[in-house]
Amino acid sequence: MRTFANIAHRLLQALCVALALAAFSAAAAPSSVLGYDDARHLLARTGFGPTDAEIRAYASLTREAAVAQLLRETRTTALTPPPAIVVDTAPVAPPRGESASDAERKMFVQEQRRQGLALRAWWLEEMLATPSPLTERMTLFWHNHFVSGQPKVRVSRLMYRQNVLLRTHATGNFGTLLHAIGKDPAMLVYLDSVQNRKGAPNENFSREVMELFTLGEGHYTEQDVKEAARAFTGWSLDRDTLAYVFRPRVHDDGTKTVFGKSGRFDGDAVLDLLLARPETAQYVTAKLWREFVSPDPDPAEVARIAARFRESNYDIKAALREVLLCDAFYAAQNRGVLVKSPTELVVGTLRSLGLQPDRKLPFALAAAGMGQNLMSPPNVKGWPGGESWINTATLLARKQFVERLTRVDGSPMSDAMAMVQTAGAQADAGAIAMNRALSSLQFDSARFLAQFPGASPDERARWAERLLLAVPPQQPSDRAADSLAVVRGYMLDAAYQLK
Repeated sequence: MRTFANIAHRLLQALCVALALAAFSAAAAPSSVLGYDDARHLLARTGFGPTDAEIRAYASLTREAAVAQLLRETRTTALTPPPAIVVDTAPVAPPRGESASDAERKMFVQEQRRQGLALRAWWLEEMLATPSPLTERMTLFWHNHFVSGQPKVRVSRLMYRQNVLLRTHATGNFGTLLHAIGKDPAMLVYLDSVQNRKGAPNENFSREVMELFTLGEGHYTEQDVKEAARAFTGWSLDRDTLAYVFRPRVHDDGTKTVFGKSGRFDGDAVLDLLLARPETAQYVTAKLWREFVSPDPDPAEVARIAARFRESNYDIKAALREVLLCDAFYAAQNRGVLVKSPTELVVGTLRSLGLQPDRKLPFALAAAGMGQNLMSPPNVKGWPGGESWINTATLLARKQFVERLTRVDGSPMSDAMAMVQTAGAQADAGAIAMNRALSSLQFDSARFLAQFPGASPDERARWAERLLLAVPPQQPSDRAADSLAVVRGYMLDAAYQLK
């Protein structure tokens, strides 16, 4: 264990060095074609592990044409059919009251856990299969912005419906999404809106919609929170269908004063007041910057893009277009400064290597073991991301994941016990599931390298480096080594953790 800790510590040090490095040469002018490296940068930041073919399809486009194509190809629905158990329309209310036995409660919990695992596997499969990786990246972005989680929501069907909602509006209109998420059943449960009643307001949603969803800290008062909570009273659920329902008898229809404005506001009116505040566009734009550009937003650029965002009436594509076209996005100093999330690492590795596992759940569990359990963020603030993804434990889990995917060249892979244990699965059942998943994969390093142009192994290895790494490798690479050693060398380098 000490040896593993030392290895992880050295890799962590190397990662810190990588974060400070300048990357490839300065970006070309916006009107010129992207070229391979800029196209790779755009697709890696907006998707999951682009393939060489995808990069070459974008390399001949200008920035404007490339971004227009990305936005034009976004989706509002998933390509992958969802598990039948989460779209069933039968009543699914949790057992309540004294009449519910312990056995019934236990059975309900076990069933929801099983459905939750199926839901995670389905979403990871969609990330692998989607023709629009940007759609799933934005669905994941909003999942970490409008946070709710299955441990408290409990009902997997509600988490599925929320996922559908987030995808529907992922690149649509932020105002529409904000109004929809406020009435989303999973959110109503997660932030206790069902307990928000006239005379006894619950402030959870009111507070979080200001602090985490729109304005950010410091742009509202405690009195604003209290008054807005009164406006949201009456937003509730039908006990049988778990669908949104407005209950006028428990709604406070009196006069409220929010942000200095007074009226008999209901919840939708308060959300409109939030959308009218310039801080909302600023806050969301800064989060988009940290997601796609760099950890430290440029105040002037954020202000410019936020103004465009507001002018467009909160068109998410308008904001994305400005972010992805700005010079800072392509600047050399912003290459390799973002750490891949566990989901990006897992899905991106499978996509870049051209691997299609028959079973998706073990890979969702692998991402969970690295710190990102889909449908279950750690708290209402979501996953902090950035450098917090990396510590000695998670870095070791990342390394083990890559090692086992490329353990055997051209034959079924196995011996996955350590990764399953790292992923937090049950050792015996998890090991069997992961072994089966890996046994369906055969990574052929020679075939992988053969896809690249070049008359020599050295030339093809250089192309592989450009595909797999956002910045030059931290350790010298032996391009004359056998094909498996070349690919493994790049993927085990600290630079592979960056985007």
